[in-house]
Amino acid sequence: MRRALLSVFDKQGLAELGRTLVRLGFELVSTGGTSACLRDHQLPVTSVESVTGLPEMLGGRVKTLHPALHAGILARRQDPQHVETLERSGFQPIDLVVVNLYPFRQTVSLPDCTREQGIEQIDIGGPALLRSAAKNHADVLVVVDPADYREVALALEQGETTPDLRLKLAAKAFAHTAAYDAAVAQWLAPAPQPLAVLLTDPEPLRYGENPHQAALRYLDADAVLVKQANWRFHQGKELSYNNLVDADAAWALVADLPVERAAAVVVKHANPCGVGSTPGTLARAIARAVAADPVSAFGGILAVNRPFDLEAADFLADRFLEVVLAPSFTPEALQRLSRKPNLRVVAMGPADPDAVRRVLQVTRLGVLLQTPDTALLDLSQARVVTDVTPTPVQWQALDLAWRVVKHVKSNAIVIGDETGTLGVGAGQMSRVDSAAIAADKAAQFPEGLRVAASDAFFPFPDGVETLARAGVRAIVQPGGSKKDPEVVAAAQDLGIAMVLTGTRHFRH
Repeated sequence: MRRALLSVFDKQGLAELGRTLVRLGFELVSTGGTSACLRDHQLPVTSVESVTGLPEMLGGRVKTLHPALHAGILARRQDPQHVETLERSGFQPIDLVVVNLYPFRQTVSLPDCTREQGIEQIDIGGPALLRSAAKNHADVLVVVDPADYREVALALEQGETTPDLRLKLAAKAFAHTAAYDAAVAQWLAPAPQPLAVLLTDPEPLRYGENPHQAALRYLDADAVLVKQANWRFHQGKELSYNNLVDADAAWALVADLPVERAAAVVVKHANPCGVGSTPGTLARAIARAVAADPVSAFGGILAVNRPFDLEAADFLADRFLEVVLAPSFTPEALQRLSRKPNLRVVAMGPADPDAVRRVLQVTRLGVLLQTPDTALLDLSQARVVTDVTPTPVQWQALDLAWRVVKHVKSNAIVIGDETGTLGVGAGQMSRVDSAAIAADKAAQFPEGLRVAASDAFFPFPDGVETLARAGVRAIVQPGGSKKDPEVVAAAQDLGIAMVLTGTRHFRH
């Protein structure tokens, strides 16, 4: 008789799999809760204790760590010495291992979880069983995901447990235990670990950046711990690769805007094309963001920092957007937005700029890893290097532009006032070209207060001169160029207040 070892926390699909295994002649060996579940469904079960000859001990900390189990899993069936050792020891081979682990991530993400509760959710026996079975996948089927039960049952019924299937399931088991261990490591020592970038099971996306590219979505192993996965999908089409990239960019920016004002961000191709930050209603902030570049806002991603209400939903009635992100949505707003069934409506968790622990990029030259750009945005520590000093309202506008430019692809220039952006120049190879694009966008607005922010230093005075012609009268930038004296002198001659932060915000 073939033997299957089952020890699962998630009982989903367990009874159905158990019935199939019994019908196919398997002996079911199981631990406490799993054994009880199988018996509740009138299935014959052999307890682990009767196989090992020992009861569970240390409050359940030790129950499957025994040679009777691991030798039965790890023995090579084609090796006469392994077979003879099993027979001499009175151990039987185990042909199928079905294990899933304690819910560590879910437990430690609870706000009232204590250190001791987290420690007790670190599974030891489960990963050991999975790793043993995955190592010996040539002879043993290992199943970690209830979603795979149906495929495994069908293969067993048809006698087609192919090497490819065994290899696929083994790789999935090792990926699962690796991600589990990474989550534990991150919880024990929350500082970013040197590439313990281990990811949870992937979710297929519709396609990648283009329809001919396949794509997967992984969660960082510690994502649940920092509530980065705390979102609720209310309606709309499935989120695409580009939607997710743009949504992340929009939510990161809205998290950096002043919390005391209603704020709205419209993102297109990972760049903000419009930002509104006003003391008025959310609808007013959205209108301000859209007005900054209404052409680019078409088909964009909208993120806001207030509960999405009916007035805001009404404003979107005749506008096309791909995704709307908000901390929450009122029932009336959801009802109104439901008239746009393709619009993705997503409620996000707290807009915490520190939630992302690390930024990963894969290139042909290697895997690049860095901490996110969470540099302080407070301009009170910046230096005014011209005789002209910004007015109070210019300081407010500079603060807003400096917060926004951090989220614009380099080279980046943002022109704005105290309520939002007027023009954004992004991703140009020359900073003066970015300045010219921002100035051209701002030209649609009537003359008034105008300030600018640059994500890095001006290498020459030409960028300042371009902004001056656009009506800019105050600029914030990091400084650090060899030509800083010339750039500051140009601002001085043009009557522009210049503020240096000493902090660069390149974004590639």
